Amino acid sequence: MATGETGFDDVTFDLISVQYHSLKGGHDYGQYVRDAKNAGKDDIATFFEQVMAEDSSRARRCHDFLVELGGTDNTSPQGGG
Repeated sequence: MATGETGFDDVTFDLISVQYHSLKGGHDYGQYVRDAKNAGKDDIATFFEQVMAEDSSRARRCHDFLVELGGTDNTSPQGGG
């Protein structure tokens, strides 16, 4: 595998990047859900909850791939396993 400028192979770096952005988005979407609920827009809140769940799933898949690539599984997401 090619090694990028970070010292990590490109695939590992890419997975970490996608995982980070998925987790960051999931954190931000929690506020979006609250905003929609406060505005009485339950259909939009449900949409944001769906997006948040998709990002959570995406972050979990990245985690699993990183473990498969040789990482250690000592940082499992809460409730995961």
